[in-house]
Amino acid sequence: MRLIFVGADHEVTGSCHYLQAGHKHILVDYGMEQGVNVFENAPLPVAESQIDYVLLTHAHIDHTGLLPLLYAKGFRGQVYATDATADLCSIMLRDCAHIQAMEAEWKNRKAKRTESLSMMEPLYTMEDAEGVIRRIVPCHYDREVKVCEEMTIRFTDIGHLLGSSSIEVWLTEDGETKKLVFSGDIGNKNDPLLHNPISTKEADYVVMESTYGDRLHATERPDYVTELASILKETFDRGGNVVIPSFAVGRTQELLFFLRKIKVGRMVEGHEDFPVYVDSPLAVEATGIFQDNRMECFAGEALELVQAGINPISFAGLKLSITSEESKEINFNDTPKVIISASGMCEAGRIRHHLKHNLWRPESTILFVGYQAVGTLGRLIVEGIDEVKLFGESIQVRAHIKKLVGMSGHADKNGLIEWVCGFERKPEKVFIVHGEDNVCTGFAECLRTEYGQHTYAPYSGTEFDLLTGQFVTEAVPVPIKKRAKGAASGFYAKLLAAAQRLLSLVKRSDGLPHKDMTKLTDQINSLCDKWQ
Repeated sequence: MRLIFVGADHEVTGSCHYLQAGHKHILVDYGMEQGVNVFENAPLPVAESQIDYVLLTHAHIDHTGLLPLLYAKGFRGQVYATDATADLCSIMLRDCAHIQAMEAEWKNRKAKRTESLSMMEPLYTMEDAEGVIRRIVPCHYDREVKVCEEMTIRFTDIGHLLGSSSIEVWLTEDGETKKLVFSGDIGNKNDPLLHNPISTKEADYVVMESTYGDRLHATERPDYVTELASILKETFDRGGNVVIPSFAVGRTQELLFFLRKIKVGRMVEGHEDFPVYVDSPLAVEATGIFQDNRMECFAGEALELVQAGINPISFAGLKLSITSEESKEINFNDTPKVIISASGMCEAGRIRHHLKHNLWRPESTILFVGYQAVGTLGRLIVEGIDEVKLFGESIQVRAHIKKLVGMSGHADKNGLIEWVCGFERKPEKVFIVHGEDNVCTGFAECLRTEYGQHTYAPYSGTEFDLLTGQFVTEAVPVPIKKRAKGAASGFYAKLLAAAQRLLSLVKRSDGLPHKDMTKLTDQINSLCDKWQ
């Protein structure tokens, strides 16, 4: 029985952990890396086709974005997630595949005009996304699910995103059971839409995030509604737009809740009827999913509005932009407006077009409302870069750059400490992941020296034996190196993955009836003869 750390170790994105119990191979999350990656990730310890199950903490792409690639390389197991996470994944993974296809098409058009550039293939296709979506098994909160003889799981609301959860995992091997808890991303308290994080009582081992393990939010939650209304008035008085790069799922809906309060209260004097554009098909679909799950997942004032028959994230003047034509028209309208668009870190999607049209305008405001990973365009703008390059064009940054400080879906250091100290007895080991390099190290040290927790901040490739409680391998950090020329990618990588899947099938065929093995042998030989 073992645990191997694969992704988001001394880094914030690309979450992935591998478990083995008996002959079962399990992943907890399989996320996409975003921004600058400092360290190399260890490869999966087994071929993708051998993975039996994936457990998802929530739907954000840095926890789910490589699932279609897993499918493309032979995975045909089951993916377990909460009901709302299953709903969100059904749109987010398709959207991610669409964005990759569009970016590959754009870069390939450019490559045709530039002989030095090679053609690009998308990481995976829409068919791969749809294939893995069909493997998702929706689960209710707070119910034990026996996945197989070796594993039982339970999802608990962690308050980070609609459907987000910590996952309790009971693993059994040779008659002995160990319990692990994966925190997922722990939510911030007093979120206007979601419940507070729920603690778990006991675990042998805990794997927890540390995104904000080095900082504290304000003691009292800021008055975001008043602050946002002030930014809107100042910008509209100048004749500019307020452009908000926002995560399509979670943050966009929170902003709509604030904007509704501003609208109802007529808080922007002289501009009471200002239009609000949500320019993201994903955000529009996600907002519908929030509505479908409102009774189970909404909390506080939002739930009170729902119970009174009022939509808490809709209002007069809200315009939903779906088509690319509708998106383009937004920037040809001179009326001062709010534009909410994805992606939240400005790395892809329609937000880059709105930045191109507004960054150079001193009357406009670019308002950041979420975490910006190191190396992303959003982080560069927040840190004061003077010029950016968008679609091959250099754009001067003259717009006002603002942040709603403390607006976060992540718990701060105190919130993280409160969650891990909520266990009735100290776990045997608390593994600290999903934080920048120095944050993982510092937070692990804080928990160890100040709270007596048995902590360890693993690097990718670290392997731990869950039965003996001993490390098999303590990996060291491996700095990112450039991919070697001729390295397998695209369709060739998929061919190699298919070959691995076939080999895995052959290895498992021992014990089949002789006639079945003979048939399979003949089919393989026939295939080889055809292509030689």
